[in-house]
Amino acid sequence: MQVDLIFKIAAIGILVAVLNQLLIRSGREEQAMMTTLAGLIVVLMILLQEISNLFNTVKELFGF
Repeated sequence: MQVDLIFKIAAIGILVAVLNQLLIRSGREEQAMMTTLAGLIVVLMILLQEISNLFNTVKELFGF
């Protein structure tokens, strides 16, 4: 597993957590929830690309 991927996901998580706390403390709970959902979607898209790369590698390995 690539260390860059872990750092990228951790950085997104930290950024979303800070933004979430700032928005909640300013009374904007709806925007805080949308920020959290957006961060989750971004991380899932990154993971989806990596899983796709894994399947392509396995497919090439077995010659399908």
